[in-house]
Amino acid sequence: MESRNSLETDNRLAQLHDWLGTLPGELGLVTESLRPASSDASFRRYFRIDSRDGTAIIMDAPPEREDCRPFLHVGERLAQAGLHVPEILSQDLDKGFLLLSDLGSHTFYQALMEGLDEATLHILYRPALSALVRLQQARSDDLPAYDGKRLRDELSVFREWYVEQHHQAQLSATEASALEEVFATLTADNAAQPTVLVHRDYHSPNLMVPGTAGDEPGIIDFQDAVAGPITYDIASLSMDARYTWEEDRQLDWTIRYWEMARAAGLPVGHDFAAFHRAYEWMSLQRNLRVLGVFVRLSRRDGKHHYLDHIPRVNAYVRQVAGRYGAFRPLMRLLDRLDGVQPVNPLEPA
Repeated sequence: MESRNSLETDNRLAQLHDWLGTLPGELGLVTESLRPASSDASFRRYFRIDSRDGTAIIMDAPPEREDCRPFLHVGERLAQAGLHVPEILSQDLDKGFLLLSDLGSHTFYQALMEGLDEATLHILYRPALSALVRLQQARSDDLPAYDGKRLRDELSVFREWYVEQHHQAQLSATEASALEEVFATLTADNAAQPTVLVHRDYHSPNLMVPGTAGDEPGIIDFQDAVAGPITYDIASLSMDARYTWEEDRQLDWTIRYWEMARAAGLPVGHDFAAFHRAYEWMSLQRNLRVLGVFVRLSRRDGKHHYLDHIPRVNAYVRQVAGRYGAFRPLMRLLDRLDGVQPVNPLEPA
């Protein structure tokens, strides 16, 4: 989150104030109440502002770096499916500003950080599972394809950023060949799964605590949605990159999701063991990519707090890779890397 001083000298902030001045008075916006709400891994950031009806959220997406249109498109698709997503109150796509309804001040992640008892945890997460099932029933035919090529291309960040940048390690020819084989095995399996709408980051930072206990959560940050493997989002939720869930919890949620999805007619199969294996392989692919992305966010973009999550994601990778013979070469590589002191991103390379 940026300081107040940095915001006051921000050119984008000046443009935002100018835009707010053009909006209808009936919105009752109190411009002097503008304050940071959050930022994310992209160039987008968010502000909260007081309004006639309470508060609203402003998305600031610099048009030279971000495109608001996918957010609008996917949001409309999810709203049509009955999901709780922000309402568009006003927009200026050329300037990269959206005024959105406020789904609340607390994400699931913030609630988890404050501490939840077992009963409250179930009250939050069981509706999140049912919301995921309905999300996967939404149309995805006109979304970008999360196909084998894209899945494989994304894995390159693991070697480039996690292996070579974070650990300053070089692969031998044997290691490089074995890693390529692991990638090919994962990608082929995951690309063969049934295709549904995939949020891509369906986890605690992007789920908003509902105003009424037991309601489905608000869903945000869905602009990167794709048409892809059916296990992707349950893997995101159960192996949350921001919060550690033990295996028994992961299994419980995966079973509950599978039962709900089967009842809804989604193509999850009749054999839970087969589904669970596919879910684990999907989680391995996702978490290998996340390791690379988090290092890149630190070293390239200066967002060093993402490194705090590396040990957790690494543990998720080991959890799955250690269970299947196909991934023994990956485990050997991880064992070697974990014996190397990672480079401090704050020191000169």
